[in-house]
Amino acid sequence: MQLRSAIFQLLLLHISLSTTSFWVFPAQANEPFTLRISCGSRDDVRTPPTNTLWYRDFGYTGGRFANATRPSFVSPPLKTLRFFPLSDGPENCYDIENIPAGRYQIRVFFGLIADPNLASEPIFDLSVEGTQFASLKPGWSGVDEQSFAEAIVDITDTSASICFHGTGHGDPSILSIEVLQIDDNAYYLGKSWGNKVVLRPVKRLSSGTGKPAFDEDMNGTNWGGDRFWKPIKSFSTGDDQAISTENVIAETSVPPNFYAQALYQSAIVGTDREPGLSFQIDIDPNKNYSLWLHFAEIDPAVTKELQRVFDVLINGDVTFKEVDVIRMTGEQYTALVLNTTLSVSGKSLKITLNPSAGHAIISAIEVFEIITAEMTTSPDEVSALRTLKSMLGLPLRFGWNGDPCVPQQHPWSGVDCQFDSAHGKWVIDGLGLDYQGLRGFLPNEISKLQHLQSINLSENSIRGPIPVTLGDISGLQVLDLSYNELNGTIPESLGALKNLQILNLNGNSLTGKVPANLGGRPLHRARFNFTGNDGLCGIPGLPACGPHLSVGAKIGIAFGSLFGLLFVLVFITCWWKRRQNILRAQKLAAAREAPYAKARTHFRDIQLGKQHRQLEASKNAHASESVPLS
Repeated sequence: MQLRSAIFQLLLLHISLSTTSFWVFPAQANEPFTLRISCGSRDDVRTPPTNTLWYRDFGYTGGRFANATRPSFVSPPLKTLRFFPLSDGPENCYDIENIPAGRYQIRVFFGLIADPNLASEPIFDLSVEGTQFASLKPGWSGVDEQSFAEAIVDITDTSASICFHGTGHGDPSILSIEVLQIDDNAYYLGKSWGNKVVLRPVKRLSSGTGKPAFDEDMNGTNWGGDRFWKPIKSFSTGDDQAISTENVIAETSVPPNFYAQALYQSAIVGTDREPGLSFQIDIDPNKNYSLWLHFAEIDPAVTKELQRVFDVLINGDVTFKEVDVIRMTGEQYTALVLNTTLSVSGKSLKITLNPSAGHAIISAIEVFEIITAEMTTSPDEVSALRTLKSMLGLPLRFGWNGDPCVPQQHPWSGVDCQFDSAHGKWVIDGLGLDYQGLRGFLPNEISKLQHLQSINLSENSIRGPIPVTLGDISGLQVLDLSYNELNGTIPESLGALKNLQILNLNGNSLTGKVPANLGGRPLHRARFNFTGNDGLCGIPGLPACGPHLSVGAKIGIAFGSLFGLLFVLVFITCWWKRRQNILRAQKLAAAREAPYAKARTHFRDIQLGKQHRQLEASKNAHASESVPLS
């Protein structure tokens, strides 16, 4: 067995030096990360026949819940979905956190809303980690293979963003999402490609007998994911035949791709009438593709080398020459996988097996589109835009979910992007959100958008002060904040913007002196507008600073004057009352000094004296009577 394996690897290494690739990698030690979400479900669900667990849909995204109609029998038997009305924005995402970095098979099943008024077939695009990998086509709900979209992608951090992009043709409706970790080297294309690609399955065919099946149906290894295989019994009716076996197939379920054994237990072979085989599929032109061809010698009549030898041609070009499955694997009932990548300019891909001995044979075919992974937007700038979205109350119709700049087919509305090749990131160089009914305040975090050249937020209802941090955006050339409700002073920091050519602050409630380093700028062919701010002063066209006070200052002075007046009035009132009391006392004293008043007083004094003497005499007489005789 070890000798057979060594010969097998040497033969495949020989092939890989030409146009095919074969890689040997160690198997993963632990169970892979697996997450299946039943979209729109408030409870965990298990589905037959494999008792698969689907987690409830909670806390991942926006959108709305609805009952579902399954478009295909290959879709999981789930009863709910989540849909995203276009009125809530064109971009919506499932942001899945806390997953280990690695390589993943991500699959999204689509559904139809179980409502006659909403059951139209939506057409939309899908992206993963900012790279668009699928676009639904009209009629998809009637084709089994089109009821879901799949991608193989590398997750480099601890989160995955799966987004749905409306195209104006119905509301995206998602039945389920699967995030399945696979071997880190699965479908490895070689060093020249690296990990900066997304693979989209175009076709997966299992040849011979059988029904549509997933890897789980075929007892596949978890590290291989859960691929869907569509059976094909014939490439050309009458010119080929299907065969199968129950024998054990060696070299299956091995890293890095872990193909299930059942995949190799059936095949299509040529006949005496037509020894060769030919298969053609429609593809998108001018793209790169990866082909994986699967073989096993399961015909009991072929037991040794040179009995079956054939060339493999792709679009007429020989890609694999003199393929002899027994010679390359060492014996019967052993799996062989050949892989190649190629660019295709036409709209079709034709695979031809041309035998030089015996009849051609094939077990399975996989065709992937190779999509270059998009570079994402700088995380700091994404964070700043999300803060801006929150602080300005951006309407739902804008969406602003996922990545602002990628996929490039669906950038955020009102956001202009450019690629920073020096850092390998997208950056934001323009904001155009004028006439959008924005409310709220401009956050200081806007300064994190360090690559902005133009900001137009005019004709909204933005309140509060102009952030001082705007002066930190050194490349800013256009700043239009006109016709809002901004107040406070103009920050001195704006004068540090040496590249500023257009500054429109007109139509606000700004106050104070225009900074001197802005006042002289129009002499250098810049166009600044400060009109419509009653409280601004200090440059030609505005009132001179000094006696001309702002509305706030005038109100302050009025309140101060009123307070002073009240104080004076209270003081005068208190003084007047005290004066009246003094005058009253003086009048009383004067009245007492008058002659008539003195006569009455003298007479009263004589009478009081007389009464006093009489009272004293009475007391003395009474005292004498009380003394006892001796």
